Amino acid sequence: MTTNLQDLSTVYDAKATEEEIYKFWEENNCFKADAKSKKPPYSIVIPPPNVTGVLHMGHALDGTLQDILIRYHRMYGYEALWLPGTDHAGIATQNVVEKNLREKGTDRHEIGREKFLKITWDWANEHKSAILNQFKRLGASFDRSRERFTLDKGCSEAVKEVFIKLYEKGLIYKGAYIVNWCPRCQSAISDIETEYETENGHLWEISYPFKEGPGAIVIATTRPETMFGDVAIAVNPADFKYKDLIGRKVCMPLTGREIPIIADEYVDKHFGTGALKITPAHDPNDYEVGKRHNLKPVWVIDGEGKMKACPEVPWELHGVTREEARNKTVEMLEIQQALVKVSEHIHNVGKCQRCHTTIEPLLSEQWFVKMEPLAKEAIAAVKDGRIKFVPERWEKNYLSWMENIRDWCISRQLWWGHQIPAYYHNQTGEMVVAKENPDPKNYTQDSDVLDTWFSSGLWPFSTVGFPNTQSDDFKKFYPTSVLVTGFDIIFFWVARMITMGLEFTGKAPFSTVYIHGLIRDDKGQKMSKSKGNTIDPVKIIDKYGCDALRFTLTSLCTYGGQDIKVSDERFEYGRNFANKIWNASRFVLMNLEGVDDKEIDFANLTIADKWILDKLNQTVKEVNDNIKNYRIGEVAHLLYDFFWNSYCDWYVEIAKIQLQNEDLKLNTQRVLKYVLDMSLRMLHPIMPHITEKVYSLIPNHEFKAIMSADFPQAGKGYPTEAKEMELVFETITSLRNVRQSFNISPSIKVNIEIRPEKSEKAIFESVLAYIKRLAKVEEISFTDDKKPVPSKSATTVVSASKIIIPLAELIDIDAEITRQKKKLEKLSTEKNAISGRLNNKKFVENAPKEVVEENRAKVDELSTQEGIIKKLIEALK
Repeated sequence: MTTNLQDLSTVYDAKATEEEIYKFWEENNCFKADAKSKKPPYSIVIPPPNVTGVLHMGHALDGTLQDILIRYHRMYGYEALWLPGTDHAGIATQNVVEKNLREKGTDRHEIGREKFLKITWDWANEHKSAILNQFKRLGASFDRSRERFTLDKGCSEAVKEVFIKLYEKGLIYKGAYIVNWCPRCQSAISDIETEYETENGHLWEISYPFKEGPGAIVIATTRPETMFGDVAIAVNPADFKYKDLIGRKVCMPLTGREIPIIADEYVDKHFGTGALKITPAHDPNDYEVGKRHNLKPVWVIDGEGKMKACPEVPWELHGVTREEARNKTVEMLEIQQALVKVSEHIHNVGKCQRCHTTIEPLLSEQWFVKMEPLAKEAIAAVKDGRIKFVPERWEKNYLSWMENIRDWCISRQLWWGHQIPAYYHNQTGEMVVAKENPDPKNYTQDSDVLDTWFSSGLWPFSTVGFPNTQSDDFKKFYPTSVLVTGFDIIFFWVARMITMGLEFTGKAPFSTVYIHGLIRDDKGQKMSKSKGNTIDPVKIIDKYGCDALRFTLTSLCTYGGQDIKVSDERFEYGRNFANKIWNASRFVLMNLEGVDDKEIDFANLTIADKWILDKLNQTVKEVNDNIKNYRIGEVAHLLYDFFWNSYCDWYVEIAKIQLQNEDLKLNTQRVLKYVLDMSLRMLHPIMPHITEKVYSLIPNHEFKAIMSADFPQAGKGYPTEAKEMELVFETITSLRNVRQSFNISPSIKVNIEIRPEKSEKAIFESVLAYIKRLAKVEEISFTDDKKPVPSKSATTVVSASKIIIPLAELIDIDAEITRQKKKLEKLSTEKNAISGRLNNKKFVENAPKEVVEENRAKVDELSTQEGIIKKLIEALK
């Protein structure tokens, strides 16, 4: 790295610095964790991004927060491992490869499973490291030597081990059940992969005539096309109007098939007509009713979402899509005069999270995990404090879901993924669950694969050696320390990791779940390609720099985990701070010529030195406390305020004065260097590149890399001197305000008269040089406060003391009075106009509430300004 200060650019070049620094880290194996180390472990597993993915703002936030924690604990003395990897993303990857095949005029069925998997593996191997390479642009300090993939050999072994053990315990079973079926993906999907949307639909009331005698019963349905799968009409046993109909039979319209009228408490008397058609093969609630009454299901819709060519379905509807079948069924019912009524109806419709196709509830034979027995320990671990959620409010959501958990459908009708380790005898149909095929000539493996989230649920322990629990990595880095993630996958992933970790290792996979908000656009809307409101983090890094992006995102994080609104322009905040760090550091480094490597001479500190060291000490304490409590956004604000305001705006300016004094110069250089060093160390976890670069330029720096330096610890402070120094800053600020108020040119030096409170005189006398330089003061005199205040002068009160600024020689008093009166007149006119609007009853009643409040606040602000100007005019007179 460049160490010649003369070659140091006057402008911070983020791109060049980031490339240089990341290369330095990689060449020196700075991210590699040592499983044999005697240091205490600290580990995080990355939520594995999909192999199909590209870096988005959600990844940028999630990755930044993880990297901050890893870098902080690495500097704090831990053996820190951030383990990277990618997810094979079953449905998403298969969709991409199938699309490529379609473009070539073929499909997976034509080329066969073996060739399809080879093509998919080739595609995955080509792409699986792409997103992790993009994470390098983010400054991610993960250990690439331990990179994992959810379909690699080790993860596959763990999946087989877990599946077989759960099966042997009776916790995995195969059975017919209503599942959420996606006709587009041609696979079952789990409940939490199904998103519900409110749609405007219809409620059709259909007449089912009695088999014997006149009359009919009218049912209400939102899906008339499923009527061909009806096996009964159900009414509530407590519904008096249907009491005498229970047990009778009706003839289905259009087909004439006979079905019974049954009684079941599930039926809502107040929905529709109070009578429901029961279709067990195509509705989960109907399936449960059918089981209670021993009713055999009738399938009428196939896996592609089309009507089946079966005897129960009229021939005109064979092979027709569900949407077309609905329209045709309604037409046929109207012709037969069996359609009684149609009304508008708003209802929730399930959609596939992946492709947005409307879900078809389908009775299908699938593999399931019994979740209730497994959930007990996962609930207990949160309740007894082994696992805590940050913020705590997410604990309730987690517990609510776990306490009402349903069995998990884990089979998917895909080819890409972990093929279920179950084998069927070709003649007898006997099933064997085993890691390998017991006899490939006579047994055929189950064609389904496991839900992607099954392998993801093992991620914290499958990546460190499991099932070999004696491996070095497993013993050192499991359990992991914290899981950092968004709230949107608490149920998909977090709950399953906790469940599986406790079941198979006896330990919670992490002790803390740190939940952050989701990234939204500046209007608070969810980012999506269809809305055109996404922001590409790589483009932001190209424009503003990686550290600017990291600092901005961090500063926007709240402890409550609220969603984060971003826009392109917001990243200027981080870029401006990076430029400030660079320019201030450059000035300090250029003024360290001749500095030695000795410690600060604490016996010969000025009041300003003690103040900045006290401020540093307080900042160190608060930064450490906030990181340990996951208040990471607060850390960004603390460091910004300390470095920009305390160090740059005040101490560096004071140091310029002290550097001109040969007696103070050397110790001032030591303090400048020390505070810069400690500031860079605290900033490093958030802004790693710029801090590493500047640290390398500090003379006689202690460590080869800042990322291996010790993180600052709170020590001795100087509270008394720090408080006294605040008097200086208040004085300088007050004098600057007087200059601004009376339009005194910055080039003109003023004389001041200090009338100090007895205990404050010595403080003023010790800092005269600071006041003269920073407030542009020529002469300072001390006077007793009993003397009358000279005419044509301004007065400001600082603490318990008074400062007088004679104005007669500085400004044209009459001209200034005229100027201030014009300002007052303009303010009064504006205030009267706004007050007039507020006195208008119609305006107050019809205008938006926020507009009314803004106007009231403006009147208050203008009144305050009026008061200030009136006092200035009086002083001038």
